[in-house]
Amino acid sequence: MSAPPDAIAAVQRKIIHCDCDCFYASVEMRDDPSLRGRPMAVGGAPDRRGVIATCNYEARAYGVRSAMASAQALKRCPELLIVRPAMDKYREVSRRIFAIYREYTALVEPLSLDEAYLDVSLCTHHAGSATRIAEEIRQRVRDEVGVTVSAGVGPSKFVAKIASDWNKPDGLFVVRPAAVDAFVAALPVERIHGVGRVTAAKLRRLGAETCGDLRPWSPDRLHREFGVFGARLYKLCRGVDERAVTPERERKSISVEETYADDLPDLQACLAELEPLIAMLEARIARAQAHDTIDKLTVKLRFSDFRQTTVECRGHAPDRTVYARLLAEGHARRGLPVRLLGVGVGTSDRNSAQLELFD
Repeated sequence: MSAPPDAIAAVQRKIIHCDCDCFYASVEMRDDPSLRGRPMAVGGAPDRRGVIATCNYEARAYGVRSAMASAQALKRCPELLIVRPAMDKYREVSRRIFAIYREYTALVEPLSLDEAYLDVSLCTHHAGSATRIAEEIRQRVRDEVGVTVSAGVGPSKFVAKIASDWNKPDGLFVVRPAAVDAFVAALPVERIHGVGRVTAAKLRRLGAETCGDLRPWSPDRLHREFGVFGARLYKLCRGVDERAVTPERERKSISVEETYADDLPDLQACLAELEPLIAMLEARIARAQAHDTIDKLTVKLRFSDFRQTTVECRGHAPDRTVYARLLAEGHARRGLPVRLLGVGVGTSDRNSAQLELFD
């Protein structure tokens, strides 16, 4: 049973962010040791516009990445072995991992099959030491399930998530409350959630390389430069993140978008950018195991005058022809150069799905 919010608010928050290392690939290497030590990935066939779902660290050394087209991955690493995904197996492994998490706290917020936040503020294991709890969880997952987990410990979601990436793979990093201020101040601005390539470049042009550089900026200045996102920048650059860990959160949509350094001048230029966006969207849907919950397809455009439009229709799987039609309809509404382009899906529930994205 989850602890009441006021009980958690009365104590120092202790958040663990757990992230399995190259999860699908790790499961395949666990089950077939001959795959270890060579570049391998899990994804779709290159001759069927397949997408890489994940890859091991040997493949990453060649520049192979999640959401990359399989054909492009093979160009970067000709000896890459691509294994078809086995989603039922990955879901079962995920179920076992999350069962371990829930032995320590009921406050487990899944982000995907292989990633979660745990609020252990009121956990009594190891006299309440979040560090020792995280160490034990990592050891148990390794011993009982056969995959490795990297973990970050901190007083907030923002800090814990950044910390989990600090010592990857198979690492643990702890940011104690007294160290948060200095830790966050030294972070490059692109480590702030929501700061992409274009926003980071703008921040640098304005003289902000790190979170510490942002702190003298007033809320008004941040709002002038970045709109409503400015208020979040003001808090996060100070390490302030009050979001609660929410068990079994329901996801209503999945989307990807790109803000372009140079505006896309016309519809043809926009259509040329669709394929990489859809590939990234498909990889995200796979990670969220949401394929069978899709009930809507959406396209979002922000024009050079900063006005925005969204076009949507009913649909149950990403469809390139439909996205092209929606894009054309949305572009016709203003006919201006496009600053931002996004594609997404709406979902109806979180029932288990038999994913077929890579068929």
